[in-house]
Amino acid sequence: MSSLDVTRTELALVVLYLNKAEARDKICRAIQYGSKFLSNGEPGTAQNVDKTTSLARKVFRLFKFVNDLHALISPTAPGTPLPLILLGKSKNALLSTFLFLDQIVWLGRTGIYKNKERTELIGRISLFCWMGSSICTSLVEIGEIGRLSASTKKLEKELKNTNKYKNEQYRSKLQKSNERSLALVKSVIDIVVAAGLLQLAPKKVSPRVTGAFGFASSVISCYQLLPSRQKAKAP
Repeated sequence: MSSLDVTRTELALVVLYLNKAEARDKICRAIQYGSKFLSNGEPGTAQNVDKTTSLARKVFRLFKFVNDLHALISPTAPGTPLPLILLGKSKNALLSTFLFLDQIVWLGRTGIYKNKERTELIGRISLFCWMGSSICTSLVEIGEIGRLSASTKKLEKELKNTNKYKNEQYRSKLQKSNERSLALVKSVIDIVVAAGLLQLAPKKVSPRVTGAFGFASSVISCYQLLPSRQKAKAP
């Protein structure tokens, strides 16, 4: 394959990535929280970028609450323990509520909805919903990692006298475990970000800390959305 063909293939993957509304949203999210880190809550160019990007991102999320509403009423995978099912459905309900309320916040911030006090109240309620969904996600990922660990150990015993890394099922379980571990890290980071946005511990979780954690979470999200070929090449 010539260098031109390689370049064309790589650009096709970039186009495929940027065609995703979710990917563009997460890139904007990285810009938003990076600006929050730089501004540390102080007026200036960085804070203006933070605020305008935050408002622009809400357009990407219009009607996105339908996705989690659909997941809420969809059947779960066979064999999933009841506690994980309940946590998963709670996560869907809370995230769907957050995304729905966030649309009302967007209407208030753009001046379409005139009640400023109610807009701020709805904004705080929506952030608590997001925090709750992140907590549920963390608990689900912990439970699923535990289940994967148990099944992986069982498979290791069956493959005791063979090279387990050549077994496709074993490699698949390892990959799923790594993906869930990364999702767990992201959800825990998002809990801190939500706490910072809600100013639940303003002395410990300052705007700069919120920005740093939000930027890290955004980078993880961008990585998770990479096409499989690019993800495999990432160090």
